Amino acid sequence: MIAPQTAPYGAWRSPITTDMIVSETINIGQLQIDGPDLYWIEMRPTEEGRYVLVRRGREGHIADVTPAPYNVRSRVHEYGGRAYLVVDGTVYFCHFADQRLYRQDPATLPVPITPPASYRYADFVPDRRRQRLISVREDHGQEGREAVNAIVAVGVSGGDGGQVLVAGNDFYAAPRVSPDGSQLCWLTWNHPNMPWDGTELWVGEFRPDGKLTNVKRIAGGPTESIFQPAWSPDGILYFVSDRTGWWNLYRWLDGHIEPLCPMEAEFGLPQWSLGAATYTFDSPDYIVCIYSQQGDWQLARLHTTTGERESFDFPFTWLATPLVNQQKQIIFLAGSPRSEAAIVQLDRPRREYQIIRHSSRVTIDANYLSVPRAIEFPTENDQKAHAFFYPPHNTDFVAPAREKPPLLVISHGGPTFAARRTLDPQIQFWTSRGFAVLDVNYGGSTGYGRAYRQRLNGQWGIVDVDDCANGALYAARQGWVDGRRLAIRGGSAGGYTTLAVLAFRRVFHAGASYFGVSDLERLAQETHKFESRYLDRLIGPYPEERELYLSRSPIHATEQFSCPVIFFQGLEDKVVPANQAEKMVAALKAKGVPVAYLPFAGEQHGFRRAENIKRSMEAELYFYSRIFDFPLADEIEPIEIANID
Repeated sequence: MIAPQTAPYGAWRSPITTDMIVSETINIGQLQIDGPDLYWIEMRPTEEGRYVLVRRGREGHIADVTPAPYNVRSRVHEYGGRAYLVVDGTVYFCHFADQRLYRQDPATLPVPITPPASYRYADFVPDRRRQRLISVREDHGQEGREAVNAIVAVGVSGGDGGQVLVAGNDFYAAPRVSPDGSQLCWLTWNHPNMPWDGTELWVGEFRPDGKLTNVKRIAGGPTESIFQPAWSPDGILYFVSDRTGWWNLYRWLDGHIEPLCPMEAEFGLPQWSLGAATYTFDSPDYIVCIYSQQGDWQLARLHTTTGERESFDFPFTWLATPLVNQQKQIIFLAGSPRSEAAIVQLDRPRREYQIIRHSSRVTIDANYLSVPRAIEFPTENDQKAHAFFYPPHNTDFVAPAREKPPLLVISHGGPTFAARRTLDPQIQFWTSRGFAVLDVNYGGSTGYGRAYRQRLNGQWGIVDVDDCANGALYAARQGWVDGRRLAIRGGSAGGYTTLAVLAFRRVFHAGASYFGVSDLERLAQETHKFESRYLDRLIGPYPEERELYLSRSPIHATEQFSCPVIFFQGLEDKVVPANQAEKMVAALKAKGVPVAYLPFAGEQHGFRRAENIKRSMEAELYFYSRIFDFPLADEIEPIEIANID
C-alpha cells in the first residue's frame, strides 16, 4: 500500500480525464424491438455528436445501421425524441440535417420519402393496414408565424409531406394505432400548458379512406397530465395520469376509466422529448413497468386485473424504456451509483440479468468513485427539498489537516426535470479531484409528485434559488464542505437558476452558466414554440406581468453580482440564444466582476462534440483554480478571465 499524498482539495490528480470521458463514453436511448432484433440510438461525441442507429441481431452481433453522415435526430419541439421506427427490418428515420423522413431497407442506403420542405417529423408508428406511417409533424414554413403542429400519415413509399389526420391544437404527441388497425389515440395540449401541466387523450376511428371519424376525448384536461397512451395486445387503451397527484397507471375499459395500481409513486415522466415510455405489455394480462419513489426507480410486473405487483431486486437506481422481447425477456436502460447507463436484459424467471451495451468502455476504479447519498434538507416556508450529495473521493490523496472541500452545487435543467442517482463520469471528474458535489432536486423537479412539481408555478427564480442556496448552506452547516468556497453550475434553466442565485443571494463564491437564461423577457419573446408560453406558468402571463420578468432577470441585476462567473454558450442555440450570455458577459465586464466567456461554433442547446465538452470541463476547472486558489494537477490551456488580478 502506497501512502496517499497530501494535496489541497481541487488539486488531486485523477485518472478520470476529459479525454476518457469524451472518447470512451456515449449516450444511449430510444430502444425499440423488431422481431428478434433490438435497436437503439447512440450519441457519439467523437463523431461530432452524431446520433447513430445501432442493431443487435438474434445471435448477439452488434452493428451500426445508419451510415455517416446520417444523423438520426428530430427537431420537433427542438428536443426531438423517437426519431426512428423499424418495421420488419426496414428502418424509417428523421435525418437531422434536413429533417426529412428516410427509408432504409436491409443492405441498402437510405432514401428520402418526404420532399424537401420546412417539415419536421417525430414519434412515428406504423399503420400496417394502410401501408403508411403516422407521425407528429411540425411545419416551419409560414414566415413570421409559429410552427404548426399536426398528426399526419406518410406513405411508406413516399411522395409527399403527409396527409393531415388531426390538427387545430398547438401540440400533439404519441399517436398510437390499435392492434387491429381500426383506431388511433393521441395526446394534445394547448398554450400555455406544458405536457406535464395538462394534456388530453383522444381516440378516433379510421374511415375507409384512412381519415378519422367518431373522435372523442377520453381523459385529461388543463389540470391533468396524461402520459404514454398505449394499446394492450387485446385492444384495451392504457395510459398514465396524475389526476390523484401522482402519475399512476389507468385503463379505459367499456367506456370507464379505472386505476390499476394506485401508489404514491411516479409512473410518468415530463415529456421534454417525444416517445418516452415507462411501461410495456408482457401479455394481455401483464404489464412490465418502471416507477420512481423519492428519486429512485424500480421495475415491476403488474397484473392488469388484480393489480398484483411482482417487484425485482436490483442494484439499479435509474431505469428507462422497458421492453419485452420474443423470448419474454425484459430489456431496459439502467444505471446505478456504481455503474453508468447501460442496456440490460433480464431473464425474469431466473432473476438473472446481463449487460448488452455499456454507455462507457471504461470502468471507474472504486478507489476514485464517489457514491452519492440521498439527502433531504430544510428550505423556505417550512418545506423540505431533495438532493444527492457526493463527497470527494480519491484514495491517492488526502487534504491538509482541517481543510474542507469546496462544494459544487448542480442546478439541473428543465426546470421540470430531475437529477438521478446514477454514475456520471462528469460528476466523478470533480469529486475525484477533491470537490464535493450537491445535485439538487429543487421544488419543481419531477419524481416527487404533482404538488412538489407545482411548487415552482409562479415562483421560478425564487423556489429553485432558495433550494439551491439552502442546500449549500445545509452542507456547510453539517461540516461537509468549506462554506467559504461554494460554487454553483447549471445548464439551460439550471443556468438561469445559477445566475439568479448569484444575483439575488449572497451564498455562493463562483458560478458557471452553460447556455443559461439571463433575460426572461427576451426569452419569452424569442424562444421556440414548445416553450414560448412556458413562462406563463413559471413567472406569469406576459406582457401583463412584465415587471416580474424584469425583476427576476439577472441581466437587470448585474449591479448585485459580486462573485466571478464563467459562461459557456453554443452559437447555434435556438432554445436559449447566444445573446442571453453575451449581454451578461458585457455587463459584468463593465462592472468589474471577474468573468470568462467561451462560445462554441456549431453547438446547439447542449454540447455534443467531444472537443467542446472537453474544453468546457477543463476551462471550468481552470476557472475554479484561479478563484479558489488551488494548484492544478492537470495541464490545462489557460482561459482569459476579465477583471482578475
